[in-house]
Amino acid sequence: MDHVLTDRAAVLAQDVAWIERVRQGDEAALNALVAKHRGRVLRVAANLLRDRMEAEDIAQEAFLKSFRELHRLRDDRAYSGFIYRIAVRLCYDRLRSRKPTGEMPERGEDRVGSAVETKVVVEKLLDRLPPDLRLTLVLREIEQLSYDEVAEVMACPVGTVRSRLHAARERFREMWTEAERG
Repeated sequence: MDHVLTDRAAVLAQDVAWIERVRQGDEAALNALVAKHRGRVLRVAANLLRDRMEAEDIAQEAFLKSFRELHRLRDDRAYSGFIYRIAVRLCYDRLRSRKPTGEMPERGEDRVGSAVETKVVVEKLLDRLPPDLRLTLVLREIEQLSYDEVAEVMACPVGTVRSRLHAARERFREMWTEAERG
């Protein structure tokens, strides 16, 4: 356990050093921060938006915004949460601006069965969830964030995360059952 804490402290210390250098205009430190966090930011955005190209745009916008607003970061050790919160908010704004399609997977075409077909159905069902429920479900179940981390990213109490997660799971389960029946 001490080894894990030591590793985490070293990782946080590295972020702190890079952020200090970014504040001094060091482009190499900026590139290092982007390289370190880009994969997860991109994955979160892609999982939320269900569109890789949009996720690329959001990731780029999130990093630009994070560096413009670096003065707001009170604790340099918290940069990872800072960048993810920005990315999630940008995704959430993008999702709210979309019109819901209300499409159901068509009978026979996307029936639950093989791994590929299941993935397609899951993606279509996630698309049908309201943005706040989809966001909660993706962050907790796909990104495996803790309840506290989800609450921090979504800027809401843990109790709200728990109730949204419960609602998201129930809605998803209902839609899954409906899709399975075809």
